[in-house]
Amino acid sequence: MVSMKRISRRELVSGAGAAATALLCGGSGRALAAGAAPLILEARTGIAQLSTAFEPATAVWGYQGRVPGPVIRARQGDEVAVTLVNRLEVPTTIHWHGIRIDNRMDGVAHLTQEPVQPGESFDYSFTVPDAGTFWYHPHVHGSGPQVDRGLSGILIVEEIRPPGVDTDVILQFDDWRLAEDGQIDADSFGSLHDAAHAGRLGNVLTVNGKHFESVSVQAGERLRLRVVSTCNARILQLDFARLSPWIVALDGQPVAPHRLDDGLLVIGPGQRADLIADVPGQHGDRIPVSEVSGQAYAAMEIAIDTRGTRTAYRGEPPPTLPDNPVPVPDRRPDRVVDLVMEGGAMRFLDRAEFDGQETGGRELAMEHGMVWAMNGVAGMPETPLFSADRGEPVAIRLVNRTLWPHAMHLHGHHFVVYDSTGQAVPGLRDTVLVQPEAETVIGLVADNPGRWMLHCHMLEHQAAGMETWFDVSV
Repeated sequence: MVSMKRISRRELVSGAGAAATALLCGGSGRALAAGAAPLILEARTGIAQLSTAFEPATAVWGYQGRVPGPVIRARQGDEVAVTLVNRLEVPTTIHWHGIRIDNRMDGVAHLTQEPVQPGESFDYSFTVPDAGTFWYHPHVHGSGPQVDRGLSGILIVEEIRPPGVDTDVILQFDDWRLAEDGQIDADSFGSLHDAAHAGRLGNVLTVNGKHFESVSVQAGERLRLRVVSTCNARILQLDFARLSPWIVALDGQPVAPHRLDDGLLVIGPGQRADLIADVPGQHGDRIPVSEVSGQAYAAMEIAIDTRGTRTAYRGEPPPTLPDNPVPVPDRRPDRVVDLVMEGGAMRFLDRAEFDGQETGGRELAMEHGMVWAMNGVAGMPETPLFSADRGEPVAIRLVNRTLWPHAMHLHGHHFVVYDSTGQAVPGLRDTVLVQPEAETVIGLVADNPGRWMLHCHMLEHQAAGMETWFDVSV
């Protein structure tokens, strides 16, 4: 078991702390700090030890050849400049998940940019307006195999005045489908069965690219746990009960601190949650964190390996993080756009529009790999779901007529989720789980000009039909 590097609270809030923070725990054990010179991210092949040391290492694709890729850290309001260099044999891009970004920098192939061809590069430059926990990954059509092979990394935007914690910890959860030889199960890419059911579920779970993560702490320390799911399709249920943490942010946006119900965090693909917890126990104790969506599996632990005790924060609720400058509807918008999801296993499509033509369900599945439709269209439609004037409030009614949950992700914006009475649920999201045979209404202020995607972040679902776009005027 490998312990993560830590920095002190004094280092974190000082100027030197910004550089030290860049070396804090992350998937690769390395980080890049935003600065004047562009950061270089090379998408290339590499090797990772995803299982135990007694099992074979796995050939992966990664940024800098590592999984996860480097942690990128910036301060709120910074300009981030990144050059993507494509050393792969296929086209790729980088999408900056959750950042309210300039549309030209959103990284969606054929919508906001042309894909970066093998041997070529692309310069991304954008301001980070919101503090919070975000991540990055490819966004080409059928990007599931690229993400499943390891192409992802974390982007942390620090608050101007970070909260008082002793240790800031990244926990990137991912699952991998490995064959018996320990390699990525490439033969199962493109599986219609996966696409029509829950998506591509892995058989190996990692935290920060390790089969078991151990975070070394001192009793009584206050931790900020930045939990990120980069799973392709799995909805995680993480048991943090022994830590009794407070939730302080969801999808990078602050919420009023409140205890995690029953200590169980349910988090879908692409979602994030920031937790603050005070470490109970004494030297030598081990506090497990398990994934319990199926048979309980201990994915990691908080290990009290450092002697001594910190007691300054024990039991005292953390302060609310400062709000980000996200425009929010003052009430549920009058304009409501419906997005109806259909298809999938046990509710296969009879027919849908594909590439501008009405097409039968069997042909859609067998010839085009399409098993889902949204508003009667399989795949990216020619016309937007809606067009909005800049600053216009819009509600989207997400109607799930399928038997499967969907993690619906909205680009370039954050949104409010409304309950059944039309009241806004506390917090803002960029990704929301829509349950089977259910409706979820979200509301946003369409303030970011450009063409933006809305899609299911179960990536096989997206590739098999669940993607659309909307347009915000300048």
